[in-house]
Amino acid sequence: MHRNQLLDRIDQRIRLAGHNRLALLLFRLGGRQIFGVNVFKVQEVLPRPTLFTMPQLPAGFLGAADIRGRSVPVLDLASAIGQPSDGQANYLVVTEFNRTIQGFLVSAVDRIVNIAVEDVQPPPELGSDPHYLTGVTRYHDELIQLVDVESVLAEALPPPTAAVDIVPVALGGNREVLVVDDSRVARNQIRNVLDQLGLSCTQLSDGRQALDHLKQLAASGQDPVLRYAMVISDIEMPSMDGYTLTSEIRRDPALSGLYVLLHTSLSGVFNHAMVERVGADDFVPKYSQQELADRIRSRLSSLD
Repeated sequence: MHRNQLLDRIDQRIRLAGHNRLALLLFRLGGRQIFGVNVFKVQEVLPRPTLFTMPQLPAGFLGAADIRGRSVPVLDLASAIGQPSDGQANYLVVTEFNRTIQGFLVSAVDRIVNIAVEDVQPPPELGSDPHYLTGVTRYHDELIQLVDVESVLAEALPPPTAAVDIVPVALGGNREVLVVDDSRVARNQIRNVLDQLGLSCTQLSDGRQALDHLKQLAASGQDPVLRYAMVISDIEMPSMDGYTLTSEIRRDPALSGLYVLLHTSLSGVFNHAMVERVGADDFVPKYSQQELADRIRSRLSSLD
């Protein structure tokens, strides 16, 4: 799939913003099982390029590829997730998320499809061992497993550097933040920043919960805009994604004044187009404690 073809098809999916749909690039890893990844994490798909060694690459990487003059680190996805493979990894899926660009080798690329977010189910529980799926769904009666490429990359990279010190904000009055993210790790990361800033927060795990909570506040006579200085929301969530949550907030007169910051691993240009379309106030790619703190501080200073 050439870059222009992929971009054209992704551009069509941008029109789905606010309709709680998920566009997936489907691929295989050598067997019959179909896997998927959010197309907004995909830059392009190429035939397998020549790989070269780079001394500074972590041990889990096969090497690097020269993609349009840029050295892109490459992982064999089947090997990284422990998936048996009986075929050659013939294609490179170049991805961008969490502020980095990397490639994953796969055996075959199928197509791009879009599905309803509510049709995505949590992955099956496999005990306490970590797994590499964010969810499962079906398309034309075929099971699709959604690969947690963020976890795959995190496991291949060295541990993150120590947390930065964040200076508290000196603000009077109640400054509460609504945090919406299906990842416990991400919620804890955000809460750590808010704690250092001296702010309180309410934490919810998906967009549907958040919207119901905000509507219940309004129905009870409380003004959500006065209670919450801002909403910090992930984008990729089950039940209701962050795009749809933002769109629903903007449609409701009782909620439309809420300040919404989308905080997500989706850092590509297509995500910026979606963010603008649904009416979010700001967007911060995961994960920079300092940048997140700066954006929160900027929002709070505008309230004084």
